[in-house]
Amino acid sequence: MLNNLSLEEVIGLKLELAAKAAGGMLYGLPIWYSLKNITNDAVLKYAYSATSTKMEAARFLGLDKNRFNQLVKKYQIESYFEEKD
Repeated sequence: MLNNLSLEEVIGLKLELAAKAAGGMLYGLPIWYSLKNITNDAVLKYAYSATSTKMEAARFLGLDKNRFNQLVKKYQIESYFEEKD
């Protein structure tokens, strides 16, 4: 069922679920201004997990190695994928 939804519909659904979990409101959260960071984080995590090497992930995203490494550090991508005990 999820496969039949567009990316925009999935994002809308996730926002709706988050609002319900927060008592029906997300007031005070700067969602509009946070979207670029949220999207960058999601795409970076996908590229990191879907490729075999960091260079391959950087090429997938159209980034040079230095910029890719800066973003991995900024968004703490490696710690996201570390095993938690």
